[in-house]
Amino acid sequence: MMEWWQALLLGIVQGLTEFLPVSSSGHLMIFKELLGVDAEGFLDFTVTVHFATVLSTLVVFWSVIRNLLKGFFRFKYNDETDYICKILVSMIPVALVGFFFKDRVEALFGDSLTTVAVCLVITAVLLVLSDILGKKPSLSGTAPVSGSERRNGISYGQAFLVGVAQSFAVAPGLSRSGSTIATGLIAGVRREVMAQFSFLMVLIPILGEQCLDLLKAVVGSEPIGEGVGVLALAIGFAGAFFAGLFACKAMIAIVRKARLSWFALYCLAVAVLIFIFA
Repeated sequence: MMEWWQALLLGIVQGLTEFLPVSSSGHLMIFKELLGVDAEGFLDFTVTVHFATVLSTLVVFWSVIRNLLKGFFRFKYNDETDYICKILVSMIPVALVGFFFKDRVEALFGDSLTTVAVCLVITAVLLVLSDILGKKPSLSGTAPVSGSERRNGISYGQAFLVGVAQSFAVAPGLSRSGSTIATGLIAGVRREVMAQFSFLMVLIPILGEQCLDLLKAVVGSEPIGEGVGVLALAIGFAGAFFAGLFACKAMIAIVRKARLSWFALYCLAVAVLIFIFA
């Protein structure tokens, strides 16, 4: 049975790393091994803490989401409709992978720490390239808008490309936020635009994935939380939710103003430690 302090620590790890470009799935696997957590029931725990971070995203972006929906249901092709359509376009690659190839991809990558290390190196490379090839951060956190700027700061092609990057993030250690943000910056999307788009575009896929996992758990032969405990699930949920609130707001500020290469150094350091000790 998972101890309450293990659940709290794992929840905080999930909440922080879901938004920081360092891979939440990879860090959950690493801390699961470090803490000696039993694998029994860990899938239920993972589903629970992921759902908590989704809720924290909804809280942070609630006003934005509300305005988007209000504009969308005016049934006109306005800025809000354009933005939502581009989010839907970004979901096409991950939807295809999720419906047709998810099991094959997960089986291909497996859940070994070596796989996590390799994917962390790939994440680091993407983050470095985003600083080299992407638009540089400014002191104000904004960049000048050119005359050729796409509506809402991102084109349909860029949205689809970012979606392709998200579809690869099923691999443990390949950061979902890191992959999407870095790809967007490399494709020429401005930082303040990418900071918001990258978090909003993952809401529906993550919610859908978590609902499917919850459905599997409900119709499964074992009760939810078996091997973990209701208290551990509740503590993990709370830890992930409040850590997610902090990390989401922090990451928005970081993408707008700071270089992502610092996170690349962290990913490389963790990968090296895994290669040495795993």
